[in-house]
Amino acid sequence: MTVIKQDDLITSVADALQFISYYHPLDFIRAMREAYEKEESPAAKAALTQVLVNSRMCALGKRPICQDTGIVTVLLEVGMNVQWEGDMSVEDMINEGVRRGFAFPDNVLRGSVLTDPDGERRNTKDNTPAVIHTKIVPGDKLSVEVAAKGGGSEAKAKFAMLNPSDSVVDWVLDVVPTMGAGWCPPGILGVGIGGTPEKAMLMAKEALMEPIDIHELESRGAADHLEALRLELYAKVNALGIGAQGLGGLTTVLDVKVKDYPTHAANKPVAVIPNCTATRHVHFTLDGSGPAQFVPPDLDEWPDVAFELGDEVRRVNLDTLTPEQTRTWKAGDTLLLSGKMLTGRDAAHKRIIDLLERGEPLPVDFTNRVIYYVGPVDPVRDEVVGPAGPTTATRMDKFTRAMLEQTGLIGMIGKAERGPTGVDAIRDNQAVYMIAVGGAAYLVAKAITKSTLLAFDDLGMEAIYEFEVKDMPVTLAVDSSGESVHATGPRIWSGKIAERIRSVEV
Repeated sequence: MTVIKQDDLITSVADALQFISYYHPLDFIRAMREAYEKEESPAAKAALTQVLVNSRMCALGKRPICQDTGIVTVLLEVGMNVQWEGDMSVEDMINEGVRRGFAFPDNVLRGSVLTDPDGERRNTKDNTPAVIHTKIVPGDKLSVEVAAKGGGSEAKAKFAMLNPSDSVVDWVLDVVPTMGAGWCPPGILGVGIGGTPEKAMLMAKEALMEPIDIHELESRGAADHLEALRLELYAKVNALGIGAQGLGGLTTVLDVKVKDYPTHAANKPVAVIPNCTATRHVHFTLDGSGPAQFVPPDLDEWPDVAFELGDEVRRVNLDTLTPEQTRTWKAGDTLLLSGKMLTGRDAAHKRIIDLLERGEPLPVDFTNRVIYYVGPVDPVRDEVVGPAGPTTATRMDKFTRAMLEQTGLIGMIGKAERGPTGVDAIRDNQAVYMIAVGGAAYLVAKAITKSTLLAFDDLGMEAIYEFEVKDMPVTLAVDSSGESVHATGPRIWSGKIAERIRSVEV
């Protein structure tokens, strides 16, 4: 009989969350390194460079890979011969571990979990509660998988009740392009097939925790239908040409993992969930001998790359920026921003729109300004801000026209593509939209030299700040004419990949 001590589980969960906040899984680093080495799209390769440089910086500095430090998912397998020593429920132990892990003073993680999700949406401040799934299994050990999943990739989860004769491959190929780039590819797709709706979703999430081994599978060949399905989806999703950050390129997924379960004769439930470039999970086992120990990956596993920009980069002074200047920029341009920018996300935008509708004065002058969609991690030690990568821009689309037409705003920075509503507003007002690389939050933060709170301080990380930046790298994603690199890039690269496939077949 194994006795698991309460404090051992609490400590292990807390340590695991710190560990995965700044260390990518080793299999993921190796897969990203391979994707970087074979990538031919300049825009995608530049994005992969930033992700890999950021990853190594985080491993050295022990700071979060992404400013969205995730909602915690814990998968438990409890041996039937396990006993517990403690006075808390297992869920309370895990949540206490989450609380301690997110509040660790040397690496405070961002609280992103809100209670009353359809009401006041109040931040719990400590990222509790976790989402916990428990299985009771034979044995005398406790098996634990801890994951921290960002909201951008979770938002792209898809589910459908297919007819029994429908093709899973066709459905996945239909829905992946609708995910856009908000899940920060390249990453991993988890697919769950069968069971009931909730079982399919859980299997898709569980599949994401499995090791990346698609190339081993390619080498030995498929042994069953699920392995053949993995290979087919891996090849066909990459052939879509979506690429890193949706900019167009050779690698959209690093692996596809599939799990299935028996289902009703009339049904075929199918779920797909992506993991992003900030993939964070770790497995540990408790056997009664003490808390889990986590071994850092070897820094030699990261490729020896430096973040360098080419000669065609445009240097931009935000303090003297005018609409006439932004209209000379073209989609795909690389820009280095210096000067003062504003920040603001969903909650701040909602308040601004409410003020405009009531005819009340705004707390900030937006005239000829650029706003960055960001909610950074709190700073530690001598940091100006903590990791400060972009959030998904499509959530701001419904506010964009009013912001551009009623405030004097001329530019925005976020993550991934803009939807038709956002692009139309940008084109009609001859504004611009830029992207920073999702999954490079610590690298971006190094460009921020000063941060000043301006408005809505009660919103915490969603308040409006003024950042002073020096050489912050961005890509012009939508220019003043409405051309979008997220439309042109994948179209170009899917064509190139299709041509290569045809030439091989011939």
